[in-house]
Amino acid sequence: MTHSIRLILAMAAVLFGGAALAQDWPARPIRLIVAAGAGSSVDIPARAAAERLKDRLGQPVVVENRVAAGGTAAADAVAKAAPDGYTLLMAFNGPLAYAPFLYTRLPYDPLRDFAPVILMGGQPFVFAVPASMGVSSLADWLTQARANPGKLNYSSLGNGSGTHIAMELLKSLARVDVVHVPYAGGPAAATAVATGDVQAHFAPIATIMPHVRAGRAKMLAVSSRERFALLPEVPSVAEQGFTEFDAYGWNGIVAPAGTPRSAIERLNRELNAILGLPEVRSLLDNSHIRPAGGTPEAFAALLAAEAKLWGPVIRASGAKLD
Repeated sequence: MTHSIRLILAMAAVLFGGAALAQDWPARPIRLIVAAGAGSSVDIPARAAAERLKDRLGQPVVVENRVAAGGTAAADAVAKAAPDGYTLLMAFNGPLAYAPFLYTRLPYDPLRDFAPVILMGGQPFVFAVPASMGVSSLADWLTQARANPGKLNYSSLGNGSGTHIAMELLKSLARVDVVHVPYAGGPAAATAVATGDVQAHFAPIATIMPHVRAGRAKMLAVSSRERFALLPEVPSVAEQGFTEFDAYGWNGIVAPAGTPRSAIERLNRELNAILGLPEVRSLLDNSHIRPAGGTPEAFAALLAAEAKLWGPVIRASGAKLD
């Protein structure tokens, strides 16, 4: 047998072997690493999807929460995982859009090291304050902040999270000095507002609403440019004097770059179907999360657009995490 024939046979074995591997996927449990805490607005859709993917794929989808370093630790772990369809990342703006502009030495590239699967959903953040603070509008809160420079604190889901960057944008536009206190996830950051440990928080709606209903926290604004359809009574930051302000918290699933296209397409198809289920839409609506969906290409376009949008904003704010 000549060298050329051996080479052709070897290449055929690789190609057909890879095709067979793709056809057999998934043959074992899948890990879905969530770059946020349990009970957060990123975790809720992740667990709803994982429960239903089990039946659709015939394999368990194990959810693993990793909140360290504003979600970048989770993103780095998935970026370096084998691109075989068995490790996925559920993440949000922070590690996938903001991080390149916050870290001098980010160990991964969001646009190069991931294969987008699907945009899962999103919501604006809510600017919430302790009910005990006695303010009734964003203007009232800003008056107190200006009268007490460096004495008011705000919580976030962690360094580099959307809740951190949204407040840094407001601080820059409103010219106020408020101290950042990062927490390990949404529930802890929301509780800090409810107890008065901090005086403000751009909160995911799902985590702050129990405290609002209990009368411990008050919502003063939403971060989207327009009012949010699921909270029509809450004015936007933009309509309260800051027309340039617009921050929307989205979440989505990505896989390591190089993951077989067949696995990406299967996941996208099943997840779109799951997001369309009435019980899932109801669950997300009750958590004030708007389901999204769409193609991998549409999610890739969003990631690229977010990088262009937030790079100049973060640079102008001067925010840095290393």
